[in-house]
Amino acid sequence: MKVRIISAIVAFAICVPILLVGGIWYRLGVYALSLLALKEFINIKQTKKDMPIFIRIISYIILSLIVLVNTGADDMLFTIDFRVITALFLAMLIPVVLYHDRSLYSVNDGFYMIGGVFFLGISFHLLILLRQIDLMLLIYLFIITIITDTYAYITGLLIGRNKLLECISPKKTWEGMIGGTVFGVLFASVFFNVVIDSQMPLYVIILMTLFLSVLGQFGDLVFSAIKRYFEKKDFSNIMPGHGGILDRLDSIIFVLLGFMFFIPLI
Repeated sequence: MKVRIISAIVAFAICVPILLVGGIWYRLGVYALSLLALKEFINIKQTKKDMPIFIRIISYIILSLIVLVNTGADDMLFTIDFRVITALFLAMLIPVVLYHDRSLYSVNDGFYMIGGVFFLGISFHLLILLRQIDLMLLIYLFIITIITDTYAYITGLLIGRNKLLECISPKKTWEGMIGGTVFGVLFASVFFNVVIDSQMPLYVIILMTLFLSVLGQFGDLVFSAIKRYFEKKDFSNIMPGHGGILDRLDSIIFVLLGFMFFIPLI
Protein backbone atom coordinates (compact mmCIF):
# COMPACT_ATOMS: atom_id res chain seq x y z
CA MET A 1 0.00 0.00 0.00
CA LYS A 2 2.88 2.37 0.81
CA VAL A 3 4.40 1.86 -2.65
CA ARG A 4 0.99 2.41 -4.25
CA ILE A 5 0.50 5.71 -2.40
CA ILE A 6 3.99 6.99 -3.26
CA SER A 7 3.50 6.12 -6.94
CA ALA A 8 0.17 7.95 -6.97
CA ILE A 9 1.70 11.06 -5.38
CA VAL A 10 4.58 11.11 -7.88
CA ALA A 11 2.21 10.66 -10.84
CA PHE A 12 -0.07 13.38 -9.48
CA ALA A 13 2.85 15.79 -9.00
CA ILE A 14 4.00 15.26 -12.59
CA CYS A 15 0.69 15.08 -14.46
CA VAL A 16 -1.38 17.82 -12.80
CA PRO A 17 0.99 20.72 -13.59
CA ILE A 18 1.30 19.53 -17.21
CA LEU A 19 -2.49 19.28 -17.47
CA LEU A 20 -2.96 22.80 -16.10
CA VAL A 21 -0.23 24.36 -18.25
CA GLY A 22 -1.48 22.71 -21.44
CA GLY A 23 0.07 23.71 -24.76
CA ILE A 24 3.00 21.88 -26.29
CA TRP A 25 4.08 20.29 -23.01
CA TYR A 26 0.67 18.72 -22.53
CA ARG A 27 0.60 17.44 -26.11
CA LEU A 28 4.05 15.93 -25.75
CA GLY A 29 3.06 14.36 -22.44
CA VAL A 30 -0.07 12.76 -23.90
CA TYR A 31 1.89 11.65 -26.95
CA ALA A 32 4.49 9.98 -24.71
CA LEU A 33 1.68 8.21 -22.83
CA SER A 34 0.19 7.00 -26.12
CA LEU A 35 3.51 5.46 -27.15
CA LEU A 36 3.84 3.73 -23.78
CA ALA A 37 0.24 2.51 -24.02
CA LEU A 38 0.87 1.01 -27.47
CA LYS A 39 4.05 -0.59 -26.18
CA GLU A 40 2.05 -2.25 -23.41
CA PHE A 41 -0.60 -3.35 -25.93
CA ILE A 42 2.06 -4.95 -28.12
CA ASN A 43 4.04 -6.42 -25.23
CA ILE A 44 1.05 -8.22 -23.77
CA LYS A 45 0.43 -9.73 -27.20
CA GLN A 46 4.05 -10.84 -27.31
CA THR A 47 3.63 -12.88 -24.16
CA LYS A 48 2.01 -15.44 -26.47
CA LYS A 49 3.58 -14.57 -29.82
CA ASP A 50 6.36 -12.27 -31.02
CA MET A 51 5.33 -9.51 -33.41
CA PRO A 52 7.62 -8.76 -36.37
CA ILE A 53 9.73 -5.65 -35.80
CA PHE A 54 8.46 -4.11 -39.05
CA ILE A 55 4.89 -4.28 -37.76
CA ARG A 56 5.88 -2.72 -34.46
CA ILE A 57 7.73 0.17 -36.11
CA ILE A 58 4.88 0.93 -38.51
CA SER A 59 2.33 0.80 -35.70
CA TYR A 60 4.23 3.49 -33.75
CA ILE A 61 4.46 5.70 -36.84
CA ILE A 62 0.75 5.47 -37.65
CA LEU A 63 -0.23 5.94 -33.99
CA SER A 64 1.86 9.14 -33.97
CA LEU A 65 0.00 10.45 -37.02
CA ILE A 66 -3.41 9.72 -35.53
CA VAL A 67 -2.58 11.23 -32.13
CA LEU A 68 -0.81 14.39 -33.26
CA VAL A 69 -2.41 15.45 -36.55
CA ASN A 70 -5.19 18.09 -36.41
CA THR A 71 -5.04 18.69 -32.67
CA GLY A 72 -5.11 22.47 -32.98
CA ALA A 73 -8.84 22.70 -33.69
CA ASP A 74 -11.04 25.19 -31.87
CA ASP A 75 -14.12 22.97 -31.79
CA MET A 76 -14.94 19.34 -31.06
CA LEU A 77 -15.02 18.27 -34.68
CA PHE A 78 -12.88 15.16 -34.84
CA THR A 79 -11.03 14.91 -38.13
CA ILE A 80 -8.65 12.28 -39.40
CA ASP A 81 -6.92 11.84 -42.73
CA PHE A 82 -8.32 8.79 -44.51
CA ARG A 83 -4.88 8.22 -45.97
CA VAL A 84 -3.68 7.42 -42.46
CA ILE A 85 -6.48 4.87 -42.00
CA THR A 86 -5.74 3.36 -45.40
CA ALA A 87 -2.05 3.13 -44.51
CA LEU A 88 -2.95 1.41 -41.24
CA PHE A 89 -5.03 -1.28 -42.93
CA LEU A 90 -2.54 -1.88 -45.73
CA ALA A 91 0.51 -1.91 -43.46
CA MET A 92 -1.06 -4.41 -41.06
CA LEU A 93 -2.77 -6.72 -43.56
CA ILE A 94 -0.43 -6.99 -46.56
CA PRO A 95 2.31 -8.59 -44.39
CA VAL A 96 -0.11 -11.48 -43.75
CA VAL A 97 0.52 -12.50 -47.36
CA LEU A 98 4.19 -11.53 -47.44
CA TYR A 99 5.11 -13.55 -44.35
CA HIS A 100 2.89 -16.42 -45.52
CA ASP A 101 3.35 -18.14 -42.17
CA ARG A 102 0.74 -17.96 -39.43
CA SER A 103 3.35 -18.76 -36.81
CA LEU A 104 5.09 -15.48 -37.71
CA TYR A 105 2.15 -13.19 -38.53
CA SER A 106 -1.48 -14.05 -39.15
CA VAL A 107 -4.64 -12.20 -40.15
CA ASN A 108 -5.69 -12.29 -36.49
CA ASP A 109 -2.47 -10.50 -35.60
CA GLY A 110 -3.17 -7.94 -38.31
CA PHE A 111 -6.63 -7.08 -37.04
CA TYR A 112 -5.36 -7.05 -33.44
CA MET A 113 -2.86 -4.37 -34.43
CA ILE A 114 -5.38 -2.42 -36.51
CA GLY A 115 -7.84 -2.35 -33.64
CA GLY A 116 -5.20 -1.44 -31.06
CA VAL A 117 -3.55 1.36 -33.04
CA PHE A 118 -6.85 2.90 -34.15
CA PHE A 119 -8.48 2.58 -30.71
CA LEU A 120 -5.54 4.04 -28.80
CA GLY A 121 -4.84 6.65 -31.45
CA ILE A 122 -8.37 8.08 -31.34
CA SER A 123 -8.50 7.97 -27.54
CA PHE A 124 -5.26 9.88 -27.00
CA HIS A 125 -6.10 12.28 -29.83
CA LEU A 126 -9.32 13.13 -28.00
CA LEU A 127 -7.37 13.57 -24.77
CA ILE A 128 -5.37 16.31 -26.49
CA LEU A 129 -8.31 17.79 -28.39
CA LEU A 130 -10.59 18.12 -25.36
CA ARG A 131 -7.87 19.90 -23.36
CA GLN A 132 -7.50 22.28 -26.30
CA ILE A 133 -11.23 23.07 -26.20
CA ASP A 134 -12.01 23.27 -22.48
CA LEU A 135 -9.88 22.28 -19.51
CA MET A 136 -12.93 22.14 -17.23
CA LEU A 137 -14.65 19.54 -19.40
CA LEU A 138 -11.58 17.34 -19.21
CA ILE A 139 -11.40 17.77 -15.43
CA TYR A 140 -15.10 16.82 -15.27
CA LEU A 141 -14.34 13.54 -17.06
CA PHE A 142 -11.40 12.84 -14.78
CA ILE A 143 -13.58 13.49 -11.73
CA ILE A 144 -16.06 10.88 -13.00
CA THR A 145 -13.39 8.21 -13.36
CA ILE A 146 -11.36 9.01 -10.24
CA ILE A 147 -14.33 9.30 -7.88
CA THR A 148 -16.10 6.30 -9.39
CA ASP A 149 -12.99 4.10 -9.15
CA THR A 150 -12.16 5.29 -5.63
CA TYR A 151 -15.61 4.76 -4.15
CA ALA A 152 -16.12 1.50 -6.03
CA TYR A 153 -13.00 0.22 -4.30
CA ILE A 154 -14.03 1.57 -0.88
CA THR A 155 -17.63 0.35 -1.12
CA GLY A 156 -16.56 -3.05 -2.42
CA LEU A 157 -14.02 -3.37 0.38
CA LEU A 158 -16.56 -2.47 3.08
CA ILE A 159 -19.77 -4.15 1.97
CA GLY A 160 -18.96 -6.02 -1.24
CA ARG A 161 -20.51 -9.48 -1.27
CA ASN A 162 -21.86 -10.25 -4.74
CA LYS A 163 -19.28 -10.72 -7.47
CA LEU A 164 -19.79 -8.64 -10.61
CA LEU A 165 -17.86 -10.67 -13.21
CA GLU A 166 -15.62 -13.07 -11.35
CA CYS A 167 -14.32 -14.67 -14.55
CA ILE A 168 -12.84 -11.31 -15.61
CA SER A 169 -12.20 -9.35 -12.41
CA PRO A 170 -12.58 -11.47 -9.25
CA LYS A 171 -12.42 -8.56 -6.80
CA LYS A 172 -15.15 -6.39 -8.33
CA THR A 173 -18.63 -6.55 -6.79
CA TRP A 174 -22.09 -5.23 -7.60
CA GLU A 175 -22.04 -3.25 -4.38
CA GLY A 176 -18.77 -1.62 -5.39
CA MET A 177 -20.08 -0.76 -8.83
CA ILE A 178 -23.25 0.81 -7.40
CA GLY A 179 -21.36 2.73 -4.70
CA GLY A 180 -18.81 4.02 -7.19
CA THR A 181 -21.53 5.09 -9.60
CA VAL A 182 -23.55 6.93 -6.94
CA PHE A 183 -20.60 8.98 -5.67
CA GLY A 184 -19.11 9.47 -9.13
CA VAL A 185 -22.40 10.88 -10.43
CA LEU A 186 -22.87 13.04 -7.33
CA PHE A 187 -19.45 14.71 -7.33
CA ALA A 188 -19.12 15.09 -11.11
CA SER A 189 -22.68 16.38 -11.60
CA VAL A 190 -22.19 19.06 -8.95
CA PHE A 191 -18.90 20.09 -10.58
CA PHE A 192 -20.49 20.30 -14.02
CA ASN A 193 -23.44 22.31 -12.76
CA VAL A 194 -21.36 24.76 -10.71
CA VAL A 195 -18.26 25.17 -12.89
CA ILE A 196 -19.18 24.33 -16.49
CA ASP A 197 -22.84 25.02 -17.24
CA SER A 198 -25.45 25.97 -14.67
CA GLN A 199 -28.07 26.44 -17.40
CA MET A 200 -28.16 22.83 -18.54
CA PRO A 201 -31.09 20.92 -16.96
CA LEU A 202 -29.91 19.01 -13.92
CA TYR A 203 -31.54 15.76 -15.04
CA VAL A 204 -29.57 15.91 -18.31
CA ILE A 205 -26.32 16.38 -16.39
CA ILE A 206 -27.15 13.48 -14.08
CA LEU A 207 -28.13 11.12 -16.91
CA MET A 208 -25.02 12.03 -18.91
CA THR A 209 -22.77 11.53 -15.89
CA LEU A 210 -24.49 8.27 -14.98
CA PHE A 211 -23.90 6.90 -18.47
CA LEU A 212 -20.23 7.92 -18.41
CA SER A 213 -19.64 6.55 -14.91
CA VAL A 214 -21.04 3.14 -15.84
CA LEU A 215 -19.22 3.20 -19.19
CA GLY A 216 -15.92 3.89 -17.45
CA GLN A 217 -16.39 0.82 -15.29
CA PHE A 218 -17.11 -1.27 -18.36
CA GLY A 219 -13.90 0.10 -19.85
CA ASP A 220 -12.06 -1.19 -16.80
CA LEU A 221 -13.63 -4.61 -17.35
CA VAL A 222 -12.74 -4.64 -21.06
CA PHE A 223 -9.07 -4.08 -20.29
CA SER A 224 -9.28 -6.63 -17.49
CA ALA A 225 -10.65 -9.12 -20.02
CA ILE A 226 -7.62 -8.47 -22.25
CA LYS A 227 -5.26 -9.11 -19.34
CA ARG A 228 -7.20 -12.21 -18.35
CA TYR A 229 -6.95 -13.57 -21.91
CA PHE A 230 -3.18 -13.13 -21.92
CA GLU A 231 -2.94 -14.36 -18.30
CA LYS A 232 -1.31 -11.16 -17.01
CA LYS A 233 -2.07 -9.25 -13.82
CA ASP A 234 -1.02 -5.85 -15.20
CA PHE A 235 -0.08 -4.42 -18.59
CA SER A 236 3.29 -3.33 -17.15
CA ASN A 237 4.88 -2.14 -13.92
CA ILE A 238 5.71 1.42 -14.95
CA MET A 239 3.80 2.62 -11.87
CA PRO A 240 4.72 0.32 -8.96
CA GLY A 241 1.59 -0.77 -7.16
CA HIS A 242 -0.67 0.48 -9.95
CA GLY A 243 0.49 -1.34 -13.07
CA GLY A 244 0.88 0.26 -16.45
CA ILE A 245 -0.49 3.15 -18.46
CA LEU A 246 -3.44 1.10 -19.71
CA ASP A 247 -4.17 -0.09 -16.16
CA ARG A 248 -4.52 3.53 -15.03
CA LEU A 249 -6.23 5.00 -18.10
CA ASP A 250 -8.64 2.18 -18.94
CA SER A 251 -11.69 3.98 -17.53
CA ILE A 252 -10.90 7.47 -18.84
CA ILE A 253 -10.36 6.09 -22.35
CA PHE A 254 -13.92 4.77 -22.49
CA VAL A 255 -15.31 7.88 -20.78
CA LEU A 256 -13.62 10.07 -23.40
CA LEU A 257 -15.10 8.03 -26.23
CA GLY A 258 -18.55 7.99 -24.62
CA PHE A 259 -18.48 11.75 -24.02
CA MET A 260 -18.41 12.33 -27.78
CA PHE A 261 -22.11 11.42 -27.89
CA PHE A 262 -22.89 14.42 -25.68
CA ILE A 263 -20.83 17.06 -27.45
CA PRO A 264 -23.90 18.52 -29.24
CA LEU A 265 -25.42 19.26 -25.79
CA ILE A 266 -22.45 21.22 -24.48
